[in-house]
Amino acid sequence: MPPALRVCDFSNNKLSKFYFGMPYLSILNLRNNSLGAYLSSERYTNSTMIELKEIDLSLNLIQDLSFNIFHGHVHAVKINLSHNRLTDITFDLSHLVSLKRLDLSYNNISGISSQTSMDTLHKLSKTTKLKIDLSNNLLKCKCQNLRFLQWIDANLDLLIHADKYTCQLDNNNIVQLTNVHIIVIQLVKECASYTTLIICIATGIITACIILFGGLMFRFRWRLRYLYYMTRHKYNVFKSIQSSNTYKYDAFISYANEETDFVVNEVIPHLERDENLKLCVHQRDFAPGEEITQNITNGIHQSRRTICIVTQSFLDSYYCIFELNMARMESIYSRDDKNILFFVFYEQLRPKDLPLVILELVQRQLYIEYPNDEQGNVVFWAKMKETLVSM
Repeated sequence: MPPALRVCDFSNNKLSKFYFGMPYLSILNLRNNSLGAYLSSERYTNSTMIELKEIDLSLNLIQDLSFNIFHGHVHAVKINLSHNRLTDITFDLSHLVSLKRLDLSYNNISGISSQTSMDTLHKLSKTTKLKIDLSNNLLKCKCQNLRFLQWIDANLDLLIHADKYTCQLDNNNIVQLTNVHIIVIQLVKECASYTTLIICIATGIITACIILFGGLMFRFRWRLRYLYYMTRHKYNVFKSIQSSNTYKYDAFISYANEETDFVVNEVIPHLERDENLKLCVHQRDFAPGEEITQNITNGIHQSRRTICIVTQSFLDSYYCIFELNMARMESIYSRDDKNILFFVFYEQLRPKDLPLVILELVQRQLYIEYPNDEQGNVVFWAKMKETLVSM
């Protein structure tokens, strides 16, 4: 083709591909061809700057256009994309700085989803007096299209043949878009309530899940903590200990700091020195550098029994209650539900001051009171030895 050609008309053919290299072409008519599939990913020219002023791509079965198809079209004033199958504007409009007419009539456009495209069209309407024809498209008057309808309401002077615009409501009824402002106001109210409902339902579901999860976590909190600390420990070592039914300690002694003198001066001498028993005492036997909770779990697991020196200080101590519950979990999940807990009441406590778990074990006679007198002490320590060796 001659490079100086100004008008090129290939309308009413069966072209499925088209490419030109005429730098001075002013009018390109490709009406009524079959270029839809080709133009969805390709351009009809690779020139970065062309002289085209009018382009007719109507009746080409176009469903989508490549994003950069109009790059370099700085002189284009009229583009006809009517009678195609476009559903949205997905191509770049930023190079069409001279555009005065964009014909998108007789397509399948339900709205313009890109805010950038809407902003560009609005800007062109102020600089080039651009007019757009969206007639005979079935627009959607729905919440997801509200932004586009608000754009139409603000840019009515940009649109031509507005009396032919129709809009499909949520109930699928078709209405004339003669008073878009009223429709926008109605949709704003409906969409706001709809959004509020979604938020409320979502919040309710999330809250219910959190409450349920929190309830389950609280219900099984000691089991979960026990399993966590047991998993962290060297499982194979403990497995061999359990399988051979041997323990490193005869008893784990759980006590508050206020009863340290009693443990050091009474419990350890009577049970270790006189009875040749091995006790796990935190201030002496815990591994340095290990977390205290891990030390507690390890000590209980390696001990035949757990002896709790119960005082008010014991009940007020976080770690004493932790040791009590870890011993309960140990008896349930590692000792076939065989109780390993035994209470020594070192001071008088009212039943109402005791936790339910302690009261339950007290009712099963799994306790002894410290007499704090010479004759009673002999019986007390004999009972302690009997308890520890009977396991």
